[in-house]
Amino acid sequence: MDSFEKLLSAQDECYVIDKNLPYNQYVSIDLSVDSDILYGKKLLNSQDYTFFIAKYLHQKNATVGYGGYLEKRNLYRRSSIFNSSYKEERNIHIGLDLWTKAETPVLAALDGVVHSFQNNKALGDYGPTIILKHTLNNCEFYTLYGHLSLESIALLKINQKFKKGEPIAYLGETSVNGDYAPHLHFQIIKDIEEFYGDYPGVCSEKELIRYKNNCPNPNLLLKI
Repeated sequence: MDSFEKLLSAQDECYVIDKNLPYNQYVSIDLSVDSDILYGKKLLNSQDYTFFIAKYLHQKNATVGYGGYLEKRNLYRRSSIFNSSYKEERNIHIGLDLWTKAETPVLAALDGVVHSFQNNKALGDYGPTIILKHTLNNCEFYTLYGHLSLESIALLKINQKFKKGEPIAYLGETSVNGDYAPHLHFQIIKDIEEFYGDYPGVCSEKELIRYKNNCPNPNLLLKI
């Protein structure tokens, strides 16, 4: 564990979605290419995934499904932004997903300010997205919140301040969130580079080491 990961681990437990949904109501969910729960299932669109995840949560008596960091997934094959004839397929997820109902409040992971936001509209993209900038022990880094509602970014301002645990947004419906079952994509980013309102949340195998180093496991912070 490097010094930045130790810094994240040293923080008190935090939530990035509604605190009224405590961690004892969470269940891990595996959407990888090797997932037992997906074996034999033909989930072709966001409606199929929404129904499947809701049923899985009900069976597990849970309200939130979480997981996905460094998962290799097939669900990105439907979108050209992850696949093209001149680039290696991007199918490794480098954030943490929290699957629950649309309109669930999204919370700031830590004290921070708005770095940027925008609506990434392409099929399979984030939809409305917010990036916060944080400083801990003189270390500057960022957190990304993807698949939000349109209202979440309507009145937002650059450099707007948020305290840890303060609502910053709401989860978006399938029609606006990039065409996914409702969920939050939460990602920690050390170096945002020149990105604005966006940052890759899925990478190729060839790029994995670089992105893994720049985007550590969000559960170091969340401690689910």
